[in-house]
Amino acid sequence: MRLIIYVMLLLYPFSLLSAASGGKKEKNLSDEELMTLVQKQTFRYFWDYGHPVSGLARERSNGNDDIVTIGGSGFGVMAIIVGAERGFVTREQAAERMLKIVSFLNDKNTDSYHGIWAHWINGQNGETISFSRKDDGADLVESAFMFEGLLAAHQYFNKDNQVERRIRGLINDLWRQAEWNWFTKGGEDVLYWHWSPNNGWSMNHQIKGHNECHITYILAASSPTYPIAESVYHKGWANSIVFKNGKKYYDITLPLGSDYGGPLFFTHYSYMGLDPRGLKDYYADYEEQMKAHTLINRAYCIDNPKGYKGYGEQCWGLTASDGDKGYSAHCPGNDRGVITPTAALSSIPYAPEYSLQAMRYFYEELGDKLWGEYGFKDAFNLTADWFAPSYLAIDQGPIIVMIENYRTGLIWKLFMSHPDVQKGLKKLGFKTPYLN
Repeated sequence: MRLIIYVMLLLYPFSLLSAASGGKKEKNLSDEELMTLVQKQTFRYFWDYGHPVSGLARERSNGNDDIVTIGGSGFGVMAIIVGAERGFVTREQAAERMLKIVSFLNDKNTDSYHGIWAHWINGQNGETISFSRKDDGADLVESAFMFEGLLAAHQYFNKDNQVERRIRGLINDLWRQAEWNWFTKGGEDVLYWHWSPNNGWSMNHQIKGHNECHITYILAASSPTYPIAESVYHKGWANSIVFKNGKKYYDITLPLGSDYGGPLFFTHYSYMGLDPRGLKDYYADYEEQMKAHTLINRAYCIDNPKGYKGYGEQCWGLTASDGDKGYSAHCPGNDRGVITPTAALSSIPYAPEYSLQAMRYFYEELGDKLWGEYGFKDAFNLTADWFAPSYLAIDQGPIIVMIENYRTGLIWKLFMSHPDVQKGLKKLGFKTPYLN
């Protein structure tokens, strides 16, 4: 029996050890130990709970196990890179999982539309699962989050062996097949979010900033095969009534976006690969934007104008998540008393001291109800004495990746090193240390 356990530990070191530790809390951790623990436990969502056929990330822990999310899976790709680099799994294990993912995405039976995937697909067979009544085709933004991860993976899996060469080759194929310029709907100076073979352009959702979609325009400009013109960025993305801001909130100037900045995932999703440090264009200094948005969100929670229980210096962070009254994009303009751990934790590159305070509070003070097998549960409302039973891929992924970007800059360095990305940034007039 002892020999069997030993062999199993060799074959499945991460899964068995993590399962053994369960959700029990460890005491008196240093900041470094706490960050590693949070990353490792959260990583299990993408590793242990990844779909067994496709390797992609399931949408949520309390739903249909065959629904995988393309955007959340892009975050999962980046999380797998972090897991390999941190030693949660071996590089070889990570490469095998990555090969499973990119092989599935490239399979002729996996639905795509002009090289772009749907928001949700079936992890068993690759068929599109409708996200809403007319959203049953291509989702350009969710696919951009996937390509953000894939281009980082292309740079990470750079060894000259059969598996890693195959990974790079399949990623190149997927990247070159994506018809970004087709989503200008016949040559308009703006990108459109959705297209469906059944409903065409009827969703009619133009992608305009400032929000979580910045990466979509960066990638569309970077494409080696189907790029958008520079004008699409300036006349589309930047031509929005909620693009420029410049007002002060809690004595903090917010360069871009809606009042108070909106939900904090605006500072996470596009900037898991796209490094905002020193990133500037005609419109903004994006490092300044990320810091301002984070600090305003925290200051609002400290101010707590609606008097919710628990809000304060250590308990802050409003973003889209589950809530006691359903899923919602929580923010100062839509404050329902719901704090979401990913909001503060994924903002750690922009306010490390405050994010670590929140991390420690969530773990040490609320961990008995908030900490579980895949890290921090999705959200909580202390006023309603409610803690989510769920984990969501789009919330778990940024926690792992942004903690790593704070610690080592790993995913930022990988994504920003891709030659096509650098060409796209130059084309759109960006300045960044990566182009020097």
